[in-house]
Amino acid sequence: MSDLQNISSTSAAPKIGFVSLGCPKALTDSELILTQLSAEGYATSKTFQGADLVIVNTCGFIDDAVKESLDTIGEALAENGKVIVTGCLGSRTADGGENLVRQVHPKVLAVTGPHATQEVMDAVHQHVPKPHDPFIDLVPAAGVKLTPKHYAYLKISEGCNHRCSFCIIPSMRGDLVSRPVGDVLSEARALFEGGVKELLVISQDTSAYGVDVKYRTGFWDGTPVKTRMFDLVAKLGEIAKPYGAWVRLHYVYPYPHVDEIIPMMAEGLVLPYLDVPFQHAHPDVLKRMKRPASGERNLERLQKWRELCPDLVVRSTFIAGFPGETEAEFEYLLDFLKEAKIDRAGCFAYSPVDGAAANELPGALPDAVREERRARFMAVAEQVSIEKLKSRVGATMQVLVDSAPALGRKGGVARTYADAPEIDGTVKILPPSKASRTMKVGEFARVRISGVLGHDLIGELL
Repeated sequence: MSDLQNISSTSAAPKIGFVSLGCPKALTDSELILTQLSAEGYATSKTFQGADLVIVNTCGFIDDAVKESLDTIGEALAENGKVIVTGCLGSRTADGGENLVRQVHPKVLAVTGPHATQEVMDAVHQHVPKPHDPFIDLVPAAGVKLTPKHYAYLKISEGCNHRCSFCIIPSMRGDLVSRPVGDVLSEARALFEGGVKELLVISQDTSAYGVDVKYRTGFWDGTPVKTRMFDLVAKLGEIAKPYGAWVRLHYVYPYPHVDEIIPMMAEGLVLPYLDVPFQHAHPDVLKRMKRPASGERNLERLQKWRELCPDLVVRSTFIAGFPGETEAEFEYLLDFLKEAKIDRAGCFAYSPVDGAAANELPGALPDAVREERRARFMAVAEQVSIEKLKSRVGATMQVLVDSAPALGRKGGVARTYADAPEIDGTVKILPPSKASRTMKVGEFARVRISGVLGHDLIGELL
């Protein structure tokens, strides 16, 4: 999925085409670059043809993402000719050790890796000189955002200390580097002040926040705050409260200290929602994956979390058909899914990634078996999810409105606390019976859940 952000400026301002591919973590890199471009007086163009130069922020995690990135670079070169490449694919090498992007597209002007704002700007300056000196007051305090105005991603760290055998993220983004806690909290407050109603906390491993700096004490607003997950989440909840905003946690590994966060969810300080990347359930598969948690106690932990916070929603992602996975190990995974009652589950058929250690594991499964297991997994996951959705029929829920044609008189689309944007379900709001009942994008509303439609709910505006 690509985003082109149009920033108003004078007609004389140089125009930079911008395409952002990949995950929310890459999106925040794009926002940093766009913010700097705007601060320096550049405009951005919605089309390659209208731009003085094009920046492509790439993804390089799986084969499909690599192909999409390379195809987009080729399209930009064909239509514009002046292209700078950044992001994860920019750090990938080909078999001969040459930079992969330059091997496929030798005409690109520059190639950088992820979180390389200054390197990108240096390349822009070289090929399209900046129109004037930067004045940071030209852009909002929270920077330029590619998301809708009412929600935003807050990246709390870069990189990852794990060496999962199927993943090459550390080789592209490096080891864990936690952002200073004061900077994170200041950005959060600026986002809320700018009208954000939902803050999505992201990283490669949110649970590990601060481990690289030994949880050192930082400062925010003159008060000490430890650089660790518990203290960060508590402060984010406090900052969000006066604005009535949501705080949602993503990429939370199930370490024991996550237990400390659940009471905050029960109290309503942050959303009772956890995105936990389990990846599998069988201990032997998890060992081959070199996952940081063994998995034997995950059911017990989930049960404890739900006892502390009955409204808790858990989403996760899994891999089916990992090298050496037996039918018995896969059935074990299906049993876990049913017993754990994962609210929202996604699944990938295992796909080899160049440079991943898992490529050397014995027992590679045929593509057809991997895909068949993925389909079986999703059938069970959908059954579990729909049963949980049915339990919400008749309930009155707060929702955040994402779409409201004619102020909602034609109905609309919203999300409950259980639904992260673009990856979970939605609430399809029916046209109200009274014209006086209206709703606006980016605001909260109350709806009565009246039905289930696939992965989505149907609601009536109250």
